Amino acid sequence: MTVVTFSMLSSLKKSVTLGFQLNFPRNSYAKAVTSVSMLGMKKKKAVKAGPVSEKKVLPVETDPERLVSYCCGSNIYVTGEDVKLAPDCEYPDWLWNIRTGPPPPLESLDPNSKDYWRRIKKLAIKRQNELMKLKKF
Repeated sequence: MTVVTFSMLSSLKKSVTLGFQLNFPRNSYAKAVTSVSMLGMKKKKAVKAGPVSEKKVLPVETDPERLVSYCCGSNIYVTGEDVKLAPDCEYPDWLWNIRTGPPPPLESLDPNSKDYWRRIKKLAIKRQNELMKLKKF
């Protein structure tokens, strides 16, 4: 029976190590797109683009009388005509009171309304998302 000492193991370990190293990128972002891939793989084919089509020029209505009396572009069918606009008195009153600007500030909303609590929930979600961005792993 042979006794193996620590010095024998260390010399054996040195002689067994590989004499070369493989130096190739381990991440896909580090290699070129059209170059030969790692370790003798075939060259990637270039992606062909589709046929180039010319941009269509859409007709624009320039007649002021037609722009004032019709909703231009509302007809989606081949035949037919655009919707004719009615006088303002024929439309409901709530249509003229619709808020089209920015939403009112949170302080002006009633705390007992759904809009107030929806806004509070939305702000809380935004705040939580910002805090999660700052959190480290």
